[in-house]
Amino acid sequence: MSTYSLVIPCYNEARNLPLLLARAGEAFVRPDVELVLVDNGSTDDTPSVLRDLLPAHPFARSVRVEVNQGYGFGILSGLRAARGRVLGWTHADMQTDPADALTGFALFDGAADPDRLFVKGRRQHRPLGDAVFTAGMGMFETLLLRQPMWDINAQPTLFGRGFFESWDDAPHDFSLDLYAFYMARARGLEVKRFPVLFGERAHGVSHWNVNWRAKAKFIRRTVDFSLALRKRIS
Repeated sequence: MSTYSLVIPCYNEARNLPLLLARAGEAFVRPDVELVLVDNGSTDDTPSVLRDLLPAHPFARSVRVEVNQGYGFGILSGLRAARGRVLGWTHADMQTDPADALTGFALFDGAADPDRLFVKGRRQHRPLGDAVFTAGMGMFETLLLRQPMWDINAQPTLFGRGFFESWDDAPHDFSLDLYAFYMARARGLEVKRFPVLFGERAHGVSHWNVNWRAKAKFIRRTVDFSLALRKRIS
C-alpha cells in the first residue's frame, strides 16, 4: 500500500495533463507516493491522453467517472480508490504546483497519529480582487461556523485515511473543500498551513471563477451548504 495518495480531478483537462504529468514526474521521486488522476466525466480528449501518457509514469494511475456529477464527486471517487494511509487532493490546472503536495506530505512524516493532522496550502500572490473575495468568504464562514476558516479553497488538502472514512454525506460540488476543512476544525484536528504560489491556469478556463455572476452563484451555494452544515453538526 502506498503511504501517500494525491487525487487530482480532471474535467476536460487534456491540454494540461502533459504538463501536469511531466511536472509530477520530476517531483514524485518518493516510492511511497501515488498519483490518482480522476477523469471526471470529461468530454474532450482526456481519456486518450491518459491512456497514452500513463504507461511512462508508473507512480500514476487513473479512475474514470463516466458522467460528471460534480467536482466533489470526482474527488471522492479518487479518494475511495486511493491506497495511501494519508490522502489528499489538488487541482489539475497547474495554478498550483502538484509538487506542493510533497511539502504537505512531509508534515505527516513521523506523525504519531496521521488521522489527527490536517494539512492545507495557503495561497500567495493572488490578484487583489480574488484575495478580497476569499477573505470575505473566510470571515463569513468563521463567524457562521464559529471556527477559524481562512482560504478555504486553497490546495493541496491532505489528511489521514481514518479521518476520510469518518465522513458522512460529503458534498459532491465545490463545497467539499469547506466540508473537509470544517470537519477537521470541529473535531479538533491539528491544522497546519504552508504557503503555496498561485498562478494562472496553463490552459483552459475556470469552471466556476469566470465572472462576478458566477461568483454570486458560488456564494449562494456555499451559504446554503454552510447553513445546512451548521444545523447538522449542532
